[in-house]
Amino acid sequence: MWKRFNLSRFVLALSLSGLSLASGVVGFMLIEDYSFLDAVYMTMTTISTVGFGEIYPFSPAGRAFVSVYIFFNLLVIAYLVSVLTTYIFDGELRHLFKMFKTDQEIRGYSGHVIVCGFGRNGSKAYHDLRANGARVVIVEQDESLLKAATETSGDVIAAVFGDATADDTLRAAGVERARALITTLSKDADNVFVALTARELNPNIKIIARASLKTSEAKLLRAGADSVVMPDEIGGSHMANLVVRPEVVRFWDMISGLGPDKLRLEEMRFAEMRPEFQGCSIHELDIRTRSGATIIGLKQSSGELLVSPNANIRPAPDDMLLLLGTEEQIHKLLGQFRA
Repeated sequence: MWKRFNLSRFVLALSLSGLSLASGVVGFMLIEDYSFLDAVYMTMTTISTVGFGEIYPFSPAGRAFVSVYIFFNLLVIAYLVSVLTTYIFDGELRHLFKMFKTDQEIRGYSGHVIVCGFGRNGSKAYHDLRANGARVVIVEQDESLLKAATETSGDVIAAVFGDATADDTLRAAGVERARALITTLSKDADNVFVALTARELNPNIKIIARASLKTSEAKLLRAGADSVVMPDEIGGSHMANLVVRPEVVRFWDMISGLGPDKLRLEEMRFAEMRPEFQGCSIHELDIRTRSGATIIGLKQSSGELLVSPNANIRPAPDDMLLLLGTEEQIHKLLGQFRA
């Protein structure tokens, strides 16, 4: 999908070549009354310029037709050679194979995340998701954004080039098999259309939408978005907190991976825990001593979120522990507790 508009040049060149062949056959049959096989023969010898000569002497009308036909074919051949040269020497052919390979890979994806729009918000979401090991498919209309990101990072980006509001584009990105979709398009109306389309194609997908206007939040939620994020509003609050609560912001930056001392938030479901730890109380789990990480919350199956849960609470099936620690501490914790 990346090279669709360049691929159209190749299709046009082939179409012109086919038109040239057909017009030659029809012209020789009508003007010189050649049989079909004779017309094909004369057309091929004229196109290839091998100069075998005429089967029968041409009439004046036939000579005029051949003169125009040769000139037309010179233009067609020049254009075809130009396109083929571009594809071979400028890497277009390699990009076509890469595009085909990417499309085949996306068809095999399941449980991935789709990010619509690769601007500032979309690219940040993509890099954070990739850093956490998620499979991501980008949907973007501006090919140059993806090309620049690929050249800068060297990362192979799985991408679908097209309009994210179109059903076919989201299907090409595997929306029916995706677990989440993030839409960060610049226009709120486009994000509403994406949310509507994605929810219709996959009722179980989690949708996170960007909004510029406060009035768009309710519309996005009605359209099927699970959460709406307003970057401008968040940015303003962040700047205000830098004045009134600077240390809180510093701690938040650490959790968000923006500060020099990065912390990591992680979640661990009851079903993911090793059997020997299931049924233990938070005190008996002793996560702090074993790994250095801290339990900062417990989301119960009822949906209630307990912050700094009591040490005597025993996580139940469908509960989820929320954990905080350094990358090393979280890695150590998961190695000990996750099945």
